[in-house]
Amino acid sequence: MTLTRKILQGAAVGVGVADRPEDLDVIHKPGVAAALWQRQPLPGFQDWIDSLSPELLPRARVILRPEAVRAAVTEICEAAGTPAGPERARLIDDITAQAEIFAGLMRARFLRLRLDVIAHDACRKFHIDAITARLICTYRGTGTQYGISTDGTEPPRIFTVPTGAPIMLRGRLWPERPHAGLLHRSPPIEGTRETRLVLVLDPVDDPEEEV
Repeated sequence: MTLTRKILQGAAVGVGVADRPEDLDVIHKPGVAAALWQRQPLPGFQDWIDSLSPELLPRARVILRPEAVRAAVTEICEAAGTPAGPERARLIDDITAQAEIFAGLMRARFLRLRLDVIAHDACRKFHIDAITARLICTYRGTGTQYGISTDGTEPPRIFTVPTGAPIMLRGRLWPERPHAGLLHRSPPIEGTRETRLVLVLDPVDDPEEEV
């Protein structure tokens, strides 16, 4: 695991670069604004998910316990008509594993799970989320973009998270102050005919308060 104190391996200052999922706990270290798990998608899986019709990609927004994620994502894939097979099983396994890792790191009793299918510009303005922390993994299409800004304007240097690589981002409610100035956005894709599939996980303490 590497904590980047300077521009290193395609990441920005204050981003912990994890080689293994267990190294994502770097997010708890002082001065770390994000933790990026450097991994490459398997070619067979990536070819499969990139070739699917957008109508067959799973999409949902639910709040659930971490142990319920596997069953829920399986139902979501069934409802979307996502073709059954080893690649779909790998997707379900990976989402389940990321949910378990994130819930453990955040000590979250519940998770808000989103699977977004995006073919337009969504949240293209750089920002910090009004939550404690968020995990984002782009399974298809261009990954989340981020950079350091000292005044809240667009960062002078923009980094793009690799497809298939999860990133954990601190939000405004993270207790450490001051914030590191790391902002992020969804990449602008309007007019490119690109369709993204994005997993988003947020910690939730009380589901009734989220209604």
